Amino acid sequence: MARRYRYKSYRQRQRENRNMVLIGVAGIIVVGGVFYLVKKRAVSAIGLPGTGVETVLDSEGPVMGDFERAIETPGNRVVPPANPTPAGTVQPAAPAAPAEVNPHAAADETTSPEAITLIESAVTDAQQGRLIAARNKFNEVLSLDLSSQVRSRVKENMAALATQWLFGKDVLVGDTLTGWYDVKPGDYLSHIARAHKVPYELLMKINGLKDPRDLRAGSRIKVVNGPFHAKVYCSAYRMDLYLGDVYVKSYRVGLGKEGRETPKGVWCVRSGGKLIKPNWTDPDTGRRYLADDPEYPLGSRWIALKGLEGEAGVKEKNGETGYAIHGTKEPESIGTRSSRGCIRLFNGEVIELYDMLVPVDSRVTILD
Repeated sequence: MARRYRYKSYRQRQRENRNMVLIGVAGIIVVGGVFYLVKKRAVSAIGLPGTGVETVLDSEGPVMGDFERAIETPGNRVVPPANPTPAGTVQPAAPAAPAEVNPHAAADETTSPEAITLIESAVTDAQQGRLIAARNKFNEVLSLDLSSQVRSRVKENMAALATQWLFGKDVLVGDTLTGWYDVKPGDYLSHIARAHKVPYELLMKINGLKDPRDLRAGSRIKVVNGPFHAKVYCSAYRMDLYLGDVYVKSYRVGLGKEGRETPKGVWCVRSGGKLIKPNWTDPDTGRRYLADDPEYPLGSRWIALKGLEGEAGVKEKNGETGYAIHGTKEPESIGTRSSRGCIRLFNGEVIELYDMLVPVDSRVTILD
């Protein structure tokens, strides 16, 4: 049904414009207060009442105000090629909520002055359109002493930035993790992706290709320099995704139940182990599930893992090879210990992860 146009008088439009100006002024005042409070070192945690950087991070989303507008600053993009492939952007799931934090315990933690200074500098870079510099500084902050709230907020900012520098259609100035590739006659998207150690599905999404056969010689596509890796923190039920050593985003996960704990150590994605709803036999009951079974338990994707080091390596040597990252038909199990040792994700998020991890080169490290 066509939308009905609502007439607004000149006075109504004038009043709305005045309100927008007042909101903008209020935003500038808030951002100004951020830097004053941070410089005074009034507190050591982001996200607690009275902190400085909390005003950069809105409760309704990862970023707000000048920071959000800076992401759209044209001056911070590399000019696209004259004959690009049809542009398109990934619409990734919203950054996963950070692990719950006990505010009383966090109050005793200390965020180093060095970290606060670097955060302040990163926020300034982001507001002024230097998104790659901001990303790199935020990433450096993660290696410093931080309170739990500060760490979570920094990650939220980095996940927001990733929607532009990684999942967006543009290559940003100064970025070494993405670039342009000139398509030559005889090129296949799968070959290009393999050379860059990423799945071809990711290149399809960020370049707006509906089919890999849509690739055309003479065009340019945005490529990502992989591989991606993941770290799983069992105590927090959280998986952190990295491109190289740069943090991208986090996912909530479900893990192995008591007696069948998810083995710690280093894994890689098994060669040939990425599958879409493979047939599966329950090792406990012997029941075989086909992909179209209404009770199919593995969700939308299966990413088989091969143990390399630690408990993971021991399991591999003993012939225990059934471990994987997969989806689930029980979303309520995410954030709990309920699997047979595998790592569970929400179905939409496991698809996203499937489109970023590659066999052999992608590592998955399971930590306490």
